[in-house]
Amino acid sequence: MRCGKPFSSGFVLIGMFMMIMLSGLVMAQASMRWQTQVLREREYELIKVGLAYRDAIGRYYNQTPGVVKTYPPTLEALYEDTRFPTARRHLRKMYLDPITQREGWGIVEAPSGGIMGIYSLSDKPPFKTKGYRGNLEHLNNKRYYGEWYFVYVPQPISSNAASM
Repeated sequence: MRCGKPFSSGFVLIGMFMMIMLSGLVMAQASMRWQTQVLREREYELIKVGLAYRDAIGRYYNQTPGVVKTYPPTLEALYEDTRFPTARRHLRKMYLDPITQREGWGIVEAPSGGIMGIYSLSDKPPFKTKGYRGNLEHLNNKRYYGEWYFVYVPQPISSNAASM
């Protein structure tokens, strides 16, 4: 005569442990995909913000009154350009670095003085390292975000346009 619980009750317990383990693996996989998506979004945001700063530096440079063009002395000058009777805004706001989530950018100084570009202060490796084209081609094969420079370089005036 048998005493106690039937032999099959152990299989239910093992089955429950297997279900818990399987759900843990699924949750870990979902977490990794979420982290990848967040990194891609921050990378896209870094490109968007970097190009906004580069374009703002270009507007500041090209709208310099007079013949001699100058770069902005600080990033804050892009937010409020006081060289004119009414202040001009080349940027809507001062942006955080999307990768580090902090204020502060690396500064690329112009040879003649001023700021000609920015870069992230992050030492993390980028998610996408190849496949950039056009004005983002310089981002290919970079080892970390700190190598992603967004610099305004004035285009030289062609001799045909100058002679008109």
